[in-house]
Amino acid sequence: MTAPDSVASAAPTVVLVHGAFADSSGWGGVIQRLTAAGVPAQAVSNPLRGITADAAYVASALAQVPGPVLAVAHSYGGAVLTNAAARAGNVIGLVYVAAFAPDEGEKLLEIENGSTDSVLNTALVERQYPAGQGTETLGEFSIDPAKFHDVFAADLPADQAALMAATQRPVSALGFVEPNGTPAWQTLPSWAVVATGDHAAGADVVRSMAQRAGATVTEVEASHVVMISQPQAVADVVLTALDTLGHGAPDRAAAV
Repeated sequence: MTAPDSVASAAPTVVLVHGAFADSSGWGGVIQRLTAAGVPAQAVSNPLRGITADAAYVASALAQVPGPVLAVAHSYGGAVLTNAAARAGNVIGLVYVAAFAPDEGEKLLEIENGSTDSVLNTALVERQYPAGQGTETLGEFSIDPAKFHDVFAADLPADQAALMAATQRPVSALGFVEPNGTPAWQTLPSWAVVATGDHAAGADVVRSMAQRAGATVTEVEASHVVMISQPQAVADVVLTALDTLGHGAPDRAAAV
């Protein structure tokens, strides 16, 4: 699926999708740098209620952004975007930031179990939330605050990681066990940031998925939250994607 010529020719908006255990505020440093370069950028919320529900929500949010969109996602948000981007009709490219890029039929639980770099499964705490039908409940996961720094944000100051742990948003178990649909990276150009110190998603599986997707890969020495610890490196990849797509930033130098 490709965007209509009238959409592709307009100046794109960079739309950023957060992942699990997080919210849109994690994109603040990247948005600041893109805006300084003259690139319109905004973040959209990810409900974290499962691949099906989250992809429907994000696809709707993307479709309501006027003009073309370069879509950027972190972590679990990459799986959501992989399912959502083609549906929106205005996405012209994908940027995966320490993110999952699953193929059709794959489940994130199986991908994570295949990682030798990820230790996320040793740090998860499960609780229940109401499913909306009588007394039925479903499981959701958060990260043990005592393990959050080492697993999720090892290159951030301990006090900053502690604040992130205290304000984290849990993710539904459905996000890990629902099969993924037809991936948008089959029809859209993609770029990927691999954080070499990623012990949450796992640098090994992030790298292999990006390579399988045909993404242009940039490796950055950082933890899973590379967009917070290294926002300039992430912004540079986004700006490179815009350049490649023929939509260079009006003031590229201002972002540096």
